[in-house]
Amino acid sequence: MSDIAHPILVTGAHRSGTTWAGKMLAADLQTGYISEPLNPFHRPGIFRAEVAHWYQYICKDNEGLFIDALRETLEFDYHLLTEIRSIRSVKDFLRMGRDFAIFYNGLMRGQRALMKDPFAVFSANWFAQRLKCRVVVTVRHPAAFAGSLQRLGWSFDFKDLLDQPLLMRDHLEKYRDEMLSMKADDIIGQASLLWKMIYASVHTSRQLNPDLLTVRHEDLSRDPVNQYRDLYKILKLDFSSRVERFILNASSSENPKELSRRKTHSIKLDSAANVKNWRKRLSDEDVRRIREITGDVSRLYYSDEEW
Repeated sequence: MSDIAHPILVTGAHRSGTTWAGKMLAADLQTGYISEPLNPFHRPGIFRAEVAHWYQYICKDNEGLFIDALRETLEFDYHLLTEIRSIRSVKDFLRMGRDFAIFYNGLMRGQRALMKDPFAVFSANWFAQRLKCRVVVTVRHPAAFAGSLQRLGWSFDFKDLLDQPLLMRDHLEKYRDEMLSMKADDIIGQASLLWKMIYASVHTSRQLNPDLLTVRHEDLSRDPVNQYRDLYKILKLDFSSRVERFILNASSSENPKELSRRKTHSIKLDSAANVKNWRKRLSDEDVRRIREITGDVSRLYYSDEEW
């Protein structure tokens, strides 16, 4: 099977570098970047199936609701008329132009699809098995993840997970009581529990599928050129001089050390400095609590010295 027949899925918890990693890997001109079809607020032009939950789980028992639509998306089949009918604002119109151009170029140039979607993380092995995706999972230090959500004021409603019987059955049943007891205003607790559940699932997925790649956000941030060069080689992408310049520009020490709250998805950042930002944001008590909640799962990815 040719490389183009193996789409790339970049996933992991939200606020864990999936956008940055996806954009850096899609700097190869033969790769087309597709953003978050499994976001419940996705545009209908890029994905025609309805998504009811954050972190929608897909497996053999419910794949009929999604698989054809995902195949269309990964083949750059843009649903222009459906999108036109859904337009309600200038922002929608401009987004349609952007998305149509991405899909048109992908189709006309025969590009390899790269789908960036943190909300596919629980379904990573399904994407590998049923859609032949090469899966890359980004991992970010749990304290950095929690600190980012706290800074943005982003809470998480576990009802989105609890209301998915298949997800609970396959991955999360043992966490039911923890989710039910979490307070609605406890962002640190929510982030820590969500991180634990996601990366416990990723660890299990890797045991079942050794080809699943996990990359630490911190490693990419400290040595972006060499780390991305290695990923390009594994994924059979072309690491050209243009790609190298793009990565250097996005991670330069001349970039902001921290993103504005209004630019949460910007990819231009002093990547090395960003690694340490959580130490300034969190109290000692916050860090202790995050470490206590993430416990054995965090030790699969981070040493004691990295706390």
